[in-house]
Amino acid sequence: MEKLVVIAIGGNSLIKDPQHMTVFDQYKAAGETSEHIAGIVQRGYRVVITHGNGPQVGFILLRSELAKQVLHQVPLDTCGADTQGALGYQICQTLGNKLMSRGIETKVVAVVTQTVVDKDDPGFLDPTKPIGPFYTQESAAEHREREGWIMREDAGRGWRRVVPSPAPLEIIEEKAIRVLLEHDIIVVAVGGGGIPVIRLDDGTLEGVGAVIDKDHSSCLLAKNLGAETFIISTSVDKVAINYGKPDQHEIDRMTVAEAKKYLEDGQFPAGSMGPKIRASIEFLDNGGQEVIITQPHLLKEALLGETGTHIVP
Repeated sequence: MEKLVVIAIGGNSLIKDPQHMTVFDQYKAAGETSEHIAGIVQRGYRVVITHGNGPQVGFILLRSELAKQVLHQVPLDTCGADTQGALGYQICQTLGNKLMSRGIETKVVAVVTQTVVDKDDPGFLDPTKPIGPFYTQESAAEHREREGWIMREDAGRGWRRVVPSPAPLEIIEEKAIRVLLEHDIIVVAVGGGGIPVIRLDDGTLEGVGAVIDKDHSSCLLAKNLGAETFIISTSVDKVAINYGKPDQHEIDRMTVAEAKKYLEDGQFPAGSMGPKIRASIEFLDNGGQEVIITQPHLLKEALLGETGTHIVP
């Protein structure tokens, strides 16, 4: 069997700048990322694609807030389902088109995915997951006062709304994903970390208000599927220490031990690179061979070892 690669696309990487945030802009960005994923498929890799949804969920919630006088508001779990459908559609269509143009007949399917979390997870009491666009400090204060949002500064890039982000425990549709892979179908799954659900005492499932970190859910899926490589596509070429400071230094390669040390030293904030590094460590500590962190347009080159940050056991 060809090597299996799980590629996690960041929700922010589908939005290039504040002037290009529309649905069509995101569709174009998805198409550009799909071009690079098609190159990986052409090299013979089996691929599972996951994606973030922080900005997109934020947009839905903002629309819901603005329209609450005339329409019902949308709960967080349903926001997750909405973004899985919309972004899954964009990725499936654009990647399918790119593959067809290369003479590759492989099909692409998006799976609406539920992820089980613990109803008593401490994440519900300490919201940390950034969603929506970046705000100035003044604008953030206005939203905090007017809508009651919890706002936090995000690694020097601005202020963002944060919501609960419990840890993923189980991916409900994992068996279906396995069956699709066995039939040589590219799968888009665990969008936005999966729709957060809890398992009740009678075994039934119920949605909860949260947004699961997509890197941790993608790591869980990659581990369970036995993927050799886990790629985290984000908005930077490489991971950096002393980010945003005069002595900023990009890292080409680091071991799990080094990654753990950098985390202890506070190099990777919880709202930005921290979850990616923690997910990388978890994947490698459980049998994974390599994690690559880089920008979408550098995916193929990074897989060939030409760029990106490579984390190894």
